[in-house]
Amino acid sequence: MEDLELIIKRTPRNVWDALREQRIFISGGTGFVGCWLLESLLFANQQLSLNLSITVLSRNPVAFIKKAPHLALNKIVKLIQGDVNNLEHISESFDIVIHAATDVVNPETDSLAAYTSIVNGTQQTLELAKRSKAQRYLLTSSGAAYGRQPASLTHTPESYAGAPETTAVNSAYGQAKRISEWLSHYYAQQYGINVQVARCFALIGPYLPLDAQFAAGNFIKDGLDNKNIAISGDGTALRSYLYAADMSIWLLTMLINGQPGQQYNLGSDHGISIKELADTVSQIIYGENKVTLAKQPSEHTVIQRYVPDVSKAKQELALEEYTDLHSSIIKTIDWEVHRRKLTQ
Repeated sequence: MEDLELIIKRTPRNVWDALREQRIFISGGTGFVGCWLLESLLFANQQLSLNLSITVLSRNPVAFIKKAPHLALNKIVKLIQGDVNNLEHISESFDIVIHAATDVVNPETDSLAAYTSIVNGTQQTLELAKRSKAQRYLLTSSGAAYGRQPASLTHTPESYAGAPETTAVNSAYGQAKRISEWLSHYYAQQYGINVQVARCFALIGPYLPLDAQFAAGNFIKDGLDNKNIAISGDGTALRSYLYAADMSIWLLTMLINGQPGQQYNLGSDHGISIKELADTVSQIIYGENKVTLAKQPSEHTVIQRYVPDVSKAKQELALEEYTDLHSSIIKTIDWEVHRRKLTQ
């Protein structure tokens, strides 16, 4: 409740006014980003009488009902079973299309299939926006679209002209996100859709998968499973983490107040090493350091960074980081502990 109240308070009033009476379609509404958007919109609908109508695409509605019945069974939510790669059967009208679908295929195991799925899913949602005469479209892209962040660049701004290496076949995710952004801007130009692109960096909060490729989630899982918190590398890589409630504020503000034809970085600009992150999680859970490194850093180690410059979002959209990392970790742990108790 505290997080939802923060979202209501910190999201600009004109955003809620613009969302009033809107018919919204969300792909990926059952994933991490989608669940938080639903939590935010449903709470705002109740508190501010927005009279929203929300359609959520789900590959497995039954599983979503089991996972989050308070979202899936809300009276203003309509679940549609289907895949983002095949939306031709949807003929309803929408005012807003939000494409927040997570990837069905793991880029690490099948790069080409992942690339095809991401790009095709984006085009399908854009076609839906065009067909349904939607006025606004939000793409949740990724900082991976910049490619590897140079060691000399402490924070990556939107003006950075980097890109994933075309020779790196494991860069399918970043390549696909980049093409997805191009498709979005193409449809905006051709069909007059107000397109917003949010380049999301690392996130943390309730609903974050703990068994996926997210370091923060993996560390929390290790701790709650009473294991040593294991780092697969040397722990020197720098990341930054934006809390999920803050993310919702940023996404909704970008959707309504973002300048057309722009992309905005979404994330925290407070960098932290993977080792420091693991140490923090360990201290919170165990009260002591129970962290293991797969290998020790050397004097020749080149630190890999994945930290955004978010000054554009702060200056143009008056966005801030409202929740510090320590609090974010505690909130995520508390939510997971509560979830485990309910499923026992």
